[in-house]
Amino acid sequence: MQTHNLGYPRIGSRRELKKAAELYWAGKSPLSALLETGQQLRRQHWALQQEAGISLIPCNDFSFYDQVLDTLLMSGAIPQRYHALTALNDTDLYFAMARGYQQNGHDITAMEMTKWFDTNYHYIVPEFTANQTFQLRSTKAADEFKEATALGFKAKPVLTGPVTFLLSGKEKEQGFHRLDLLPRLLPVYFELLAQLHAAGATYIQFDEPCLSLDLDEAARTAITHAYQQIATQFPQLQIILASYFECYGRNLATVLQLPIHTLHLDLVRCPSQLDDILQTDFAASHKHLSLGVVDGRNIWKNDFAQSLAFINKAKAALGADRIWIAPSCSLLHAPCDLSLEKDDTALPPSIKQWLSFAKQKIEEVATLQQLATSAHPEQDARYRDNQLALRSRDTSPLIHDQAVKARQRAITDKDCRRNSAFETRKPRQQQALQLPLYPTTTIGSFPQTAEVRQWRAQLKKGELDQQQYDALIEKETVAAIRWQEEIGIDVLVHGEFERNDMVEYFGEKLNGFAFTQHGWVQSYGSRCVKPPIIFGDVSRSEPMTIAWSRFAQSLTNKPVKGMLTGPVTILQWSFVRNDQPRSVTCEQIALAIRDEATDLEKAGIGIIQIDEPAIREGLPLRQENRAAYLEWAVRCFAIAASGVQDQTQIHTHMCYSEFNDIIRHIADMDADVITIECSRSQMELLDAFADFRYPNEIGPGVYDIHSPRVPSKEEMVALMKKASAVIPAAQLWVNPDCGLKTRHWDETKKALSAMVAAAKELR
Repeated sequence: MQTHNLGYPRIGSRRELKKAAELYWAGKSPLSALLETGQQLRRQHWALQQEAGISLIPCNDFSFYDQVLDTLLMSGAIPQRYHALTALNDTDLYFAMARGYQQNGHDITAMEMTKWFDTNYHYIVPEFTANQTFQLRSTKAADEFKEATALGFKAKPVLTGPVTFLLSGKEKEQGFHRLDLLPRLLPVYFELLAQLHAAGATYIQFDEPCLSLDLDEAARTAITHAYQQIATQFPQLQIILASYFECYGRNLATVLQLPIHTLHLDLVRCPSQLDDILQTDFAASHKHLSLGVVDGRNIWKNDFAQSLAFINKAKAALGADRIWIAPSCSLLHAPCDLSLEKDDTALPPSIKQWLSFAKQKIEEVATLQQLATSAHPEQDARYRDNQLALRSRDTSPLIHDQAVKARQRAITDKDCRRNSAFETRKPRQQQALQLPLYPTTTIGSFPQTAEVRQWRAQLKKGELDQQQYDALIEKETVAAIRWQEEIGIDVLVHGEFERNDMVEYFGEKLNGFAFTQHGWVQSYGSRCVKPPIIFGDVSRSEPMTIAWSRFAQSLTNKPVKGMLTGPVTILQWSFVRNDQPRSVTCEQIALAIRDEATDLEKAGIGIIQIDEPAIREGLPLRQENRAAYLEWAVRCFAIAASGVQDQTQIHTHMCYSEFNDIIRHIADMDADVITIECSRSQMELLDAFADFRYPNEIGPGVYDIHSPRVPSKEEMVALMKKASAVIPAAQLWVNPDCGLKTRHWDETKKALSAMVAAAKELR
């Protein structure tokens, strides 16, 4: 009975990769230092897994930015606009595609980013043309396999599967489908597989999470063709096919016919599929099953009793030698190491005992293998300790709040809708706000400089008291308000200098949340987030944002937005309790945000933004599961937003999402203004709103804040003209794609000044 892992977090337990990459991008460190950091992290992660007892250790799961971008470079699918960068080495070309390039006489936009299935991880979207050619450009996968082998590790290369790679991209012209490119792409994989085989690779893991989607017949045919070709070309290789995040569903019949060695199942997201497979003739096929029983996406301790039940069922049907034990998916989505959490105030031992991070999950996989081969696993101390911890969670008084449950039961339909329809609210808001055509605003946060972060750290260490800290934040807020007035932005923001993260900040002020010191997870590139842990019933004890919003509004006659994070996003970007439906937890959060919104209104704030960038991300991958999710997600936003009067304007923000399949539900949210990411997609995302005839107001982003390049006024005007060709000008706002927290002030000031100038020209 083998153990293996699908992938390990690449950022480092102390965010070493983030720091090294950002030093390199800033020109403060040479490329050799960045490459050395990558090498050190790979070695550490391989050794950690080997020491824990993992039989087959993944390699090529490491990436300096994104695994899809790695595959893009590997296959030579480099968009035409980057061909001018011939002077760059491959690493700098790689980063230019991810971040844009604006130097040495070049001004080239970054590639589009979007969410990886239903996770908060962002990947770089490949761009394909009808005459697309492929060639083996990068041998990273073979190089890292050789590196691991030379160090004595039994390694398994991990490759993004060819069909998932193509489906994750976009056609940049009409007249073809990206799957038509598969015959041209496969020879590149063959060339790479030949190198891996020559280097001694036996097992190859192909990640094909597209198999968790509702694939059509063409896509299933492409899967069949790809893996038949791979098996024909390389009969010596043992292919592990990994899909995760859902069942195989209607794709299962296709998958079971593939000439592969091992099939991986995500038994956390879809426990029923083990029975589905064992009811087929799989036993006669001599293929192996990889059982993903340890949750790769959440932080709760594994239930050994439940996992052993799956393992024993499979073992009885297939025999122990055909069973592999693994996490459900790559551990990319989990924090690195629970043992680093030393702050008993932020993460009390009573809660910490219920948790497991990536390092601990690897240990759980190895322990399950040992227990599954033991005659009496229930007598093992590790099994008993595991079950005791789980029982203590079930009975803990920390988790349940009867007042919260009672309030939730009392929610009525009236609590889920505004007092009047948008047509009635709009003139009342216009009268109250007196905004011009093409009103300008930003999404909320301004750059958090090293000084701002240092103040927060000094406050935590006791080097600044609260009064000193507040005085510094006040000064920063005043400067931000004055600068916005100076350049002529119409709707201001206070800058959020007092906030660490848009979810963590609210979690710290709500009951039912716990926090980590080092629980970082990669969101995109070098951007890491530290999701809070929702362990119990959620409620608000006191106002969370009123003081700073009221202070900012007192500085100006222009409207200042109150900034809140929406309930679905707080849910999605936290590690959520798994002992009740997610919809129940989301409603509890919605009631807390509703209280905050009504308090903002009472404090004189006339515009309140309730951000929901994660609402599309939470959409189930399978069509049959979507209606139920959308019903409760829209309801939760409505609960949060519907306590205010007609003249109070409610904004929401969504970024890096495809809206076509949920546009009706976005309309049902009934926000007065929605701001969305549109610059990287060149306003393509607006088509869904135009086709639907979206009735409310829209701010299509004209400044890509995930790239350091500064767009010109002319570029923004051109984007807004594209927008006004499909959406009436009276409905349009002018704003960046997202919050500006991660940017520097110099680029922010240039870009926003150009944005205001663009709006004035449009008027």
